[in-house]
Order: sequence, then structure tokens, then C-alpha cells
Amino acid sequence: QVQVVQSGGGLVQAGGSTRLSCAASGTIFRIDVMDWYRQAPGNQRELVASINSSGGTTYSDSVKGRFTISRDNAKNTVYLQMDNLKPEDTATYYCYLNIRARGAGLYYQNYWGQGTQVTVSS
Repeated sequence: QVQVVQSGGGLVQAGGSTRLSCAASGTIFRIDVMDWYRQAPGNQRELVASINSSGGTTYSDSVKGRFTISRDNAKNTVYLQMDNLKPEDTATYYCYLNIRARGAGLYYQNYWGQGTQVTVSS
């Protein structure tokens, strides 16, 4: 059994910062890719940032230079530091984890976090 819980976010003024966290727990052997997505009302869910097991990162053009993704493997947690926020960053943010879990054997399964609202006021 694996559980994924997000925290952070909320209401932030434009130009401000906030940090999102996403922690996994349970029968985890290893977490490979850890992603952050976001979805604004009326829009499709889009990939914002990604970090692989070696620490390599990628970002969407819309957040590059403002957002930083990081991970703590000992805590099975991924973070998204969001700086210089803009009103267009307003969305529900979701983490997406590629987890290798222990069951009868080892198996891969992808998990979504429950979503965290970030609202940026102008």
C-alpha cells in the first residue's frame, strides 16, 4: 500500500513565493521520476517540472527560472519551490510519482497526489 499526500500552496500575492510538498509513504522500494503538473479551470493538465532519480530536472518554459523542483529520497518527498509568482500560475497543482513498490514482488505504479490549490492575486 502506498499513500501520497500533498501540502503547501494557498493564496499568494504576485511576486511572492510558496513551496509545495508531496510525500509518499508505505511499501516503497524506490521512486523514479517525480513530476509536478498543474491544471487551471478550463485548461488541460500540463507538466510543470520533472526530476529523475539522478536529480536531473526539466521545466516548462512558462516556469523556467522561477520554479525549482527538488527531492529528498530519504523522505520519499518531492518539493516545488515557486518564486516570483504570477496570476497566470493560479491552478491546482498535482504531484505524479513513478513508484516501484513492494507487493508479492516489486512492481511499478504511478500515483497522483490529491491536488493543492495555488491562487496568485494581482
